[in-house]
Amino acid sequence: MKKVFALALTGALCLSLLAGCSSAASGSGSATAAAGELNLFAFGEMFPQEVLDDFTQETGIKVNYSTFDTDETMLSRLETSKGGDYDVVIADDYIIKTAIDEGLVSELDKDQIPNLSNVNPVYQGQFFDPEDKYTVPHGAGVMTIVYDPALVGKEITSYEDLWDASLADNLAIIGNYRVIDGMALKLMGESYNVEDPAVIQSAGEKLLELAPNIRAIQDANTQDLLISGEVAAAVMYTSQTYLAKINRSDLEIAYPSEGLGFGLMAQFVPVNAPNKDAAYQFINYLLDPEVSKQCFEYMGYYCTNQAAEELFDDATKELLVLPEDFLSSNDIEMIQPVSAEAEEAHMQVWTEFKSACGQ
Repeated sequence: MKKVFALALTGALCLSLLAGCSSAASGSGSATAAAGELNLFAFGEMFPQEVLDDFTQETGIKVNYSTFDTDETMLSRLETSKGGDYDVVIADDYIIKTAIDEGLVSELDKDQIPNLSNVNPVYQGQFFDPEDKYTVPHGAGVMTIVYDPALVGKEITSYEDLWDASLADNLAIIGNYRVIDGMALKLMGESYNVEDPAVIQSAGEKLLELAPNIRAIQDANTQDLLISGEVAAAVMYTSQTYLAKINRSDLEIAYPSEGLGFGLMAQFVPVNAPNKDAAYQFINYLLDPEVSKQCFEYMGYYCTNQAAEELFDDATKELLVLPEDFLSSNDIEMIQPVSAEAEEAHMQVWTEFKSACGQ
């Protein structure tokens, strides 16, 4: 999500969706929150300032918004604090599963979240929280190909099209290794989550054939290369696709025929959150349809609030509401954690691929 998407994707494509340390009321988030404060920990650029300001005005609760660049950074901070320091965390699916397994996430008191009924049920019951005990969905993503039809001599409908020689030195991709390795796995008819290192290595050999087409491996602001015309096509997160289409309506979106990678971001309350009452007020506030609409139009992920969907105009709905048939399709899959051996194979493949691309 930043990488949901993200809907990204390491552990769920993640959309995944997308660094630094900005704040609504700037702070590291490491200090214990006062009674009237909420420590929020999430990717950057997820909330319009007016949303945070309005929450403070309505509740009197000051928001200390700290950001992280990767889910792994978030988990490390949460482990160090033993599930304390932060009141609300928003992260990607696969890392949330690890946090839950480590006992760092508290079960939700759903009586304090009356707006929970606004969540679209298609995003609930996912692998990282099958009984929805711990998390509230906050954005989804599907890995997409976006291209400039004026610069590409053919219609793009699949990952395989990206290997075409006509795209030599003209393709940008995000820097999510599980997503990019996954493109080659999908070409081979394999799962994103295959465990056999030999299969992953075979996908790596296929991926090396793509290297001549790569102009840039860039995880942040990948859409800018497409908007400016520096590249003819790009593999991007949902939020980047949204920004690209807003700036260039002539760009085309392709959902790869080999299968889609789907990722989900979610909110949770750490087990030792210093101000759980404020956390529940904030989560419930974000689930208000009008507030949710503001957030999704700002961050560009697929909307997980069913009540908010009806508030989008038709053009926005086309970009921010996941098509109904996507999640029921057999061709959609979430990237999940794999064994240490499989992870090592992925990292070797990724290192060799980047080297071949001159990155």
